[in-house]
Amino acid sequence: MTVPPRLADIAAHAGVSEATVSRVLNGKPGVAADTRQAVLTALDALGYERPARLRRQRAGLIGLIIPELANPIFPTFAQVIENALAVAGYTAVLCTQAPGGITEDDYTELLLERDVAGIIFVNGMHADAHSDRTRYTRLIDRSLPIVLVNGHRPDIPAPSISNDDVAALEITVAHLASLGHRRIGLALGQDRYVTSIRRAEGFRRAMARHPRTADLAGTVVNTLFTIEGGYAAAQQLLDQGCTAICAGNDIMALGVIRAIRQRRLRAPQDVSVVGYDDSLLTAYLDPPLTTIRQPVREMGLAAVSSLLDEISGIKTPRTELLYRPELVVRRSTAPAPPATIPSP
Repeated sequence: MTVPPRLADIAAHAGVSEATVSRVLNGKPGVAADTRQAVLTALDALGYERPARLRRQRAGLIGLIIPELANPIFPTFAQVIENALAVAGYTAVLCTQAPGGITEDDYTELLLERDVAGIIFVNGMHADAHSDRTRYTRLIDRSLPIVLVNGHRPDIPAPSISNDDVAALEITVAHLASLGHRRIGLALGQDRYVTSIRRAEGFRRAMARHPRTADLAGTVVNTLFTIEGGYAAAQQLLDQGCTAICAGNDIMALGVIRAIRQRRLRAPQDVSVVGYDDSLLTAYLDPPLTTIRQPVREMGLAAVSSLLDEISGIKTPRTELLYRPELVVRRSTAPAPPATIPSP
C-alpha cells in the first residue's frame, strides 16, 4: 500500500513551507518552477510516489507545434524530432498551423488536455519579439517542460535552441563580397520576428566590414516569408541596382529569381541569389540555389535531449544554445557583372 506523503517531511527536505508543498502536490499555480522542482525532488528522494497528475511520463506523449508545412524546412524539423522521440519511447503529437486555422494557443490547450509530458515549439509565437510571454511562463509555472527552437527570447526561462542567424548573414555577405559584389540587398520577412532582426543585424555588421560596399540605406527590405514576399522585396532591391540578393528563406529566393527573370535579367550572370535553410529540392532548382544550411538534425536532437532531461527532473541551462550554419555554394551565385566592379 502506498504511504501518503507527510507534508512536514517533504517541506523540511525541500526547504519550503508545508503550504507550498500542498500547492505543488495539488497542482496549484503560484509556485516558482525552481521551488516546484525542489518539492518533486524531495518527494522522490523520500521514496513517496508522485500524485497521478504529476506523473506526466506515463502518457508517453510530447507535443510538437510547428508553423505551416509550405516551407520544407519545417517538415524536416518535424521528422528529426519525431524520430528522436520515438527512439526514446515517446510519441509526438504533431500540431501544424495554417493561416486562419487553429492557433498555437489553441493547440497548446489541446495538448494539455491530452496530458502531454512536454512541448517543443519550433519557430512559434516566441519568435515574435512583440508577443506575450505569459503563454509560455504559465506552462513553466505548471512545471510542464518546454523547449523553444529558433527565435530566442531571453525573457522566457526555458531551454532554447537556435540557428546562429547573425553568423549566417556574415558568411553570406563575405561570400558575395569575395565575388566582387558591392551593392548587396537583403529580402526578409516581417521585422517583428527575432530571426529577421538577427539576420538584419548580421547583414549590416558584415557589410560594414567591407569598405567598398554601397550605402546601406534601403538595402534591407521586409515583406513576408513567402514567394510573393521575395518577389516584392526583389523589385525594390533591383530598382536600387543590387547585383546580389540574400533571401530570408529558400521560398523567398524563388520569388527573387522570378522577379529577376521578369526583368529579362539572368541569375546569376546579372544578379546572384542566396537562399536560407537548404530545404529539399534547392539543389535541383534552375539554377541550383546557393543557400544557408541550418543544422536541423543537430538542433532537433538537442531539443529532444533538453526536453527529456527536463521531464526526468534534470534542469537544463536557460541560456540559448547556438548552432553554426553552413553556406552551401551552388550555381545561383557568380562574380559580379564587370561594370559593377570598381577599379582597384
